[in-house]
Amino acid sequence: MADLQVSGLHDPKRVWVKRSGTFTGDAWGEPRITEAENVGVNTVQFGPNSRTYWHRHEGGQILVVVAGRGVIGLRDGTVIEIQAGDVIHTAPGVDHYHGALSDSFLMHEAISIGDTEWLEEVADADYGNKK
Repeated sequence: MADLQVSGLHDPKRVWVKRSGTFTGDAWGEPRITEAENVGVNTVQFGPNSRTYWHRHEGGQILVVVAGRGVIGLRDGTVIEIQAGDVIHTAPGVDHYHGALSDSFLMHEAISIGDTEWLEEVADADYGNKK
C-alpha cells in the first residue's frame, strides 16, 4: 500500500474503461484511488438509462454526483432521483443499484469500503420504478 496516492484531473495516466458484466447499457469507469487498503475510489460515467447491477458493499458506499441526473434504488422499492451536488451514503450490506435517467447522463465519484458483491441485473421493467 502506498503512503500517499494522488489522482489528478490532468494526470496523463488517466484511463477510462468501458464497464460490462456488472453494468447495463453504456458506462465507463476510471479507477482513481487503487492502492488504499480496503477502499476504492472510482469515477463512473453512465450514458442515458445505463446502470449498475444490484450490488452491495461490505463497508458501505458514498456516491458524490458530479454531473447529470440519475436514480438510486433499494430492494424495498425505494427509488430516489439524484443530481449534481448530491452526496449519497448506502450502509454496509444494503443491496442497491444506481444509474442515469433515460433522458440524461450521470457522472459520480464512488467511494466503496471493503469488498463489493455483484448480484443480478436490474430488469428494465424495474429500473427507476417506485414500488
